[in-house]
Amino acid sequence: MAPDVRVTLRKIQTSGDKIVDVPLAKIGGKGLFVKEIEEALLSGEIDVAVHSMKDVPAQLPEGLEILCVPPREDARDALISRTGRAFKDLPQGARVGTASLRRQAQLLNARPDLQIEMLRGNLDTRLRKLKEGQFDAIVLAAAGLRRLAWAHEITEYLDPAVSLPAIGQGALGIEGRSNDQFVRSIVDRLNDQATQTTVTAERAFLHRLEGGCQVPIAAYATLSDGQLFVEGLVAGVDGKTVIRDCVQGTSHEAQALGVRLAERLLARGGGKILREIYGTA
Repeated sequence: MAPDVRVTLRKIQTSGDKIVDVPLAKIGGKGLFVKEIEEALLSGEIDVAVHSMKDVPAQLPEGLEILCVPPREDARDALISRTGRAFKDLPQGARVGTASLRRQAQLLNARPDLQIEMLRGNLDTRLRKLKEGQFDAIVLAAAGLRRLAWAHEITEYLDPAVSLPAIGQGALGIEGRSNDQFVRSIVDRLNDQATQTTVTAERAFLHRLEGGCQVPIAAYATLSDGQLFVEGLVAGVDGKTVIRDCVQGTSHEAQALGVRLAERLLARGGGKILREIYGTA
């Protein structure tokens, strides 16, 4: 799309990449997978950053901006079962691996009998642990499996009614400096308006709840014929309490719809759950 521009790839390891033996919720903080990359952007060491949008905090550092959001991959969670059994058919007390409190809460809500155990590491490591028998099943983002050509390993795509996706899951975000018009002019061609609209609604929900990876929250927006449908939830870590709601409006209301949904969940008890998790109740 820009044949006259020479691009050099730079791999940056983040805190989230380095710490693989501790649950993300216990590490705490926001931006575990973007902080070092954003520092390189601000210093001028790099000019463009490509993130998984589900890793990007709602609040960006001053001077940085998500310049474009390319077309979204499949946003659903995917179950990989060692024996090929679907989620509902997993044996009583099955060991299921995930590093996500969001997934943990929803899976336990649907199947309180399951043993949810921590699973960190790259995709190869997680699949190896499953095949070694450490887990009966694992749950991962379908997008990552599809992008890395591992879709054939998927036993079942989990319906959002069972596991509502993470905010921004399946979408990429291209971040740059707000005042870099040259970079903006190049990457703007990659932007997908529908994906940008749905992710904007989800991130407005995230921003209002001040959420991070240490809280079980989820939101997923879909767009059809100019109508935007946004579904979200706040859950207790043990999955016993799940507060879920949805809102609908036009595509031009993306930001407002995300905020409205968050306000509804907070009013219905989501605020109490979040205060308990944050230890401020």
